Amino acid sequence: MSAPTENRSTVTEREARQVAEAARERDWHKPSFAKELFLGRFRLDLVHPHPMPGEESVRRGEEFLAKLRAFCEAEIDSARIEREARIPDEVVVGLKELGALGMKIDPKYGGLGLSQLYYNKALALVGSVSPAVGALLSAHQSIGVPQPLKMFGTEEQKEAFLPRCARSDISAFLLTEPDVGSDPARLATTAVPDGDEYVLDGVKLWTTNGVVADLLVVMARVPKSEGHKGGITAFVVEAGSEGITVEHRNSFMGLRGIENGVTRFHRVRVPAGHRIGPEGAGLKIALTTLNTGRLSLPAMCAGAGKWCLKIAREWSAEREQWGKPLALHEAVGAKISFIAATTFALEAVLDLSSQMADEDRNDIRIEAALAKLYGSEMAWRMADELVQIRGGRGYETAESLKARGERAVPAEQMLRDLRINRIFEGSTEIMHLLIAREAVDAHLAVAGDLIDPAKSLPEKAKAGAQAGVFYAKWLPKLVAGPGQLPGSYGEFRHGVDLSTHLRYIERTSRRLARATFYGMSRWQGRMETKQGFLGRIVDIGAELFAMSAACVRAERLRTRDEHGREAYQLADAFCRQARVRVEELFGRLWTNTDDLDRKVVKGVLGGAYTWLEEGIVDPSQDGPWIADATPGPSAHENARRPYGG
Repeated sequence: MSAPTENRSTVTEREARQVAEAARERDWHKPSFAKELFLGRFRLDLVHPHPMPGEESVRRGEEFLAKLRAFCEAEIDSARIEREARIPDEVVVGLKELGALGMKIDPKYGGLGLSQLYYNKALALVGSVSPAVGALLSAHQSIGVPQPLKMFGTEEQKEAFLPRCARSDISAFLLTEPDVGSDPARLATTAVPDGDEYVLDGVKLWTTNGVVADLLVVMARVPKSEGHKGGITAFVVEAGSEGITVEHRNSFMGLRGIENGVTRFHRVRVPAGHRIGPEGAGLKIALTTLNTGRLSLPAMCAGAGKWCLKIAREWSAEREQWGKPLALHEAVGAKISFIAATTFALEAVLDLSSQMADEDRNDIRIEAALAKLYGSEMAWRMADELVQIRGGRGYETAESLKARGERAVPAEQMLRDLRINRIFEGSTEIMHLLIAREAVDAHLAVAGDLIDPAKSLPEKAKAGAQAGVFYAKWLPKLVAGPGQLPGSYGEFRHGVDLSTHLRYIERTSRRLARATFYGMSRWQGRMETKQGFLGRIVDIGAELFAMSAACVRAERLRTRDEHGREAYQLADAFCRQARVRVEELFGRLWTNTDDLDRKVVKGVLGGAYTWLEEGIVDPSQDGPWIADATPGPSAHENARRPYGG
């Protein structure tokens, strides 16, 4: 066996949490529907009537979607991308000519200036024909150079880089390292000041677009020194700079056309003028960028749901079993109903969150995170159900189906392509913790010092007094509300009665807040370690948010005479399905195996069950679990391959 890597940085759990906490956007200057929901306050007024885009925004968005659809139908061969594991250069050239690289960039910098709503519609469209192309465009615009520069860049930086990003240059975002994922406190890549430049050294892993990128956003640690605050800092780096080597192009179970690699920096000189924001602000820039950047994933998940529904409908109407169409068998019909209702809800969550981002009246950091979490989990489930509905044909590749004379339906590819969404841009587990931290922010603001072991007795006493005042006002409001009045939300009764679901959301929001408070009272400082409990709290909130969005969307479609009756039916079905899931989650808050699981895990790690592993042959090949990322010159041939280069 290879020796373990010895250059790993050692950071305590407390230090890691402090770094993450310092990067959080702590203030709430605008209202947040989801934040209020977790606090037991159902602020329907923040999302209803459903916000709508302006006429000019719609005109420009629809005009571009029409061009993009024509391009996707004529120029993107999804089967070829899957077969060759590459997006052809001519496709990327065509996307550049179409302006697709600059969908979110202001027209004064050469971009299209599309709204978040239409940017997401475009990603859903292109992602439906090729998730790899969707990932290329998303990584470039949602987290690559354009978004952080839009939010934090100087005018000089915008003028220098945004026109390139809008028309010609692919960008990538480099944060993750071989031994650093969602724990940035251990970031090892350094940027050492040297006059008017910084010198970068380190290795970055899973650099989506990194193999083909022209520009990079790189997160590196600046050492603290005289005149330099130091800390994790963001830089725009020319990908062709001397000392940058793409050492390996990674391959995955899905998204086979994605250009994702390992990038090494060895004494790479970067002008100080390419630093985004001040030193030490890099992690905050990354997290703030992701607040809206995360909406790109649920966009492609909603598109995947639409495709799953189309295939499920066509196949289950064609296929007969035991004398009737497959869809009319209850076991299959339940799956189709789930796909239809959930697709409606995912698009509702996406459109609502996107339009709220465009209007900028609300703080949507929790909404965007919930959309990412919920979209990635539910899209995977829908794709899994589609494979089951298709049976053996669902497991068979599209290429094999075509070769033997049947329709080439890439259901198994969709399942593989969607799986990554539960991992990148914040895994489901990390999203649970991130959202939970925001959801309990109001509690920690008044009672955080009370449960902090590092605080002194006088500080705890002061916190106790503040908490007493807050909870004396807040707790009584969780006892009763509009959800207990039969006539509440009567404007949502039109053939199908959605008001009953809105009343349920209001009641359940208060119930959720009470459960959260009880958990904090019970575990206090240990609350942050109760990840199973926190995950279920967040999942309940996600279901309530999706139910709210579905009802509001149904009413919007009804008032605009756009399939209103059918929308009400889908919203009703979704809400009833979601309520079953919510009640199960509530039951598991207090009746679960969390404590027992911890004991089993200790036994597993301690070797108590190694006998259970006997009788197999491990096909894994030898090598370290984590590759050595010691700074230094590269020993590999540069695998960088810019499009058209």
